[in-house]
Amino acid sequence: MSALHKDAAIAVIGAGAMGAGIAQVAAQAGHPVALYDTREGAAAQAIAGIAKQLGKRVDAGKLDAAERDAVVARLTPAARLEDLAGSALVVEAIVENLEVKRGLFAQLEAICGDDCILASNTSSLSITSLAATLKRPERVAGLHFFNPAPVMALVEIVAGLASDKAITDCLYATAKAWGKKPVHTKSTPGFIVNRVARPFYAESLRLLQEGASDCASLDALLRDAGGFRMGAFELTDLIGHDVNYAVTCSVFNAYYGDFRFQPSLIQKELVDAGRFGRKSGRGFYDYAEGAERPAAQSLPTAAKPACVVVEGDLGPAAALVERLQAAGIEIIRRDGAGLLRVGEVVLALSDGRMAAERARDEGLRNLALFDLALDYAKATRLAVAFAAGSDEAAREAVAGLLQAAGIAVTEVTDSPALVVLRTVAMLANEAADAVLQGVGSAADIDLAMCAGVNYPKGPLAWADAIGVGTVLGALDHLQRSYGEDRYRPSLLLRRLHCAGERFHG
Repeated sequence: MSALHKDAAIAVIGAGAMGAGIAQVAAQAGHPVALYDTREGAAAQAIAGIAKQLGKRVDAGKLDAAERDAVVARLTPAARLEDLAGSALVVEAIVENLEVKRGLFAQLEAICGDDCILASNTSSLSITSLAATLKRPERVAGLHFFNPAPVMALVEIVAGLASDKAITDCLYATAKAWGKKPVHTKSTPGFIVNRVARPFYAESLRLLQEGASDCASLDALLRDAGGFRMGAFELTDLIGHDVNYAVTCSVFNAYYGDFRFQPSLIQKELVDAGRFGRKSGRGFYDYAEGAERPAAQSLPTAAKPACVVVEGDLGPAAALVERLQAAGIEIIRRDGAGLLRVGEVVLALSDGRMAAERARDEGLRNLALFDLALDYAKATRLAVAFAAGSDEAAREAVAGLLQAAGIAVTEVTDSPALVVLRTVAMLANEAADAVLQGVGSAADIDLAMCAGVNYPKGPLAWADAIGVGTVLGALDHLQRSYGEDRYRPSLLLRRLHCAGERFHG
């Protein structure tokens, strides 16, 4: 089914930040848009706010004044729900309450024509439940924008059990015509993004709870090695812990207490204390005027070694060798199991085992493990863990080697899969389970995570890049270390690994 024609009337219910943003997107795409809110004057106020924001773009030379005027002219405040009767599409963006939304849809069904599409911007409620009480539930679907709607590219097109495929296809085409990046998903808890993203927060929270490192260091590792725009603690401070914790609890409860989604006691403490993050002035970090932001921990500067022995293929970390060579370190190559030797120290990419465990299993002395990076040619920081018994000389050797290549070294407590590898493995695992359960395709899930939460690479594309077997191995070791169902590998990961296949091609 094709996109709605630009002459088609669009209605948005709810004049808050999200509703106003959706109305702006539709108006910018050329549609006449009616904005309705039960609060008197709220719709007109929201339209005035849109005009003001567009005016700032005009002042900055990013928008023509005539275009600004045309967009604002297409926005009209509606006084009554009945004024929306001629709409081709109605998008509700009201309070996240099932019964309130159901009541609204029942009213709309009586007011709007049979061809009108009824869409919900819900981020957490079941589209199936929202539509279940209607006479024609097939014309209801989810149209989930991300805040701020005019800026964020992703739109999740959510199909409930009764949703007509022609309707979801039309919404997909319409969102695309509006300049968005739509993805198809079905109505399951969290849809794609709010489900697949849970491990990004959860693994940093667990590492903090276990004392592996501090907030600033863990955040820096996800940024400087993982390529994420923000670490988990600064991101949850930005989102608001009341909101982020509530979403985690909602997903956890919706999946009948599945421990993959277990909420964090540390985050609960912040919520209980009213430390919601930036909006309250304090969360993991202090946002009071003049407060100093803590710096990431780094090993002290050490001497550059003259040479390093490279034994075998380092796999995903192969670019690190080229970087060391460019730093003027002599590279001596030998056959082997993918290790670096610097004097008496053995340095290896983490496979998910703790350093102490791997040293015992492989009979290695002075073993140090380094973490995964998005791009070893560009990473500016790496996490390193040392096996028990490693001395100060071992730390100096590893620090000197990596610092010579321009990489800061953050030592973390010996933990399974360190920081970035653990986070990426768990994101890929959740994404794989979502594919397995038909929540979305591999392509749509990767697109959703990149366009919706700005991941540097889709979790499944990342698994392909480092090897599905690498991800599976890390998860197996995590599960063995903790003895928890939380780290159970997805059946799809194991299936693809055994078949020698990938998520993409």
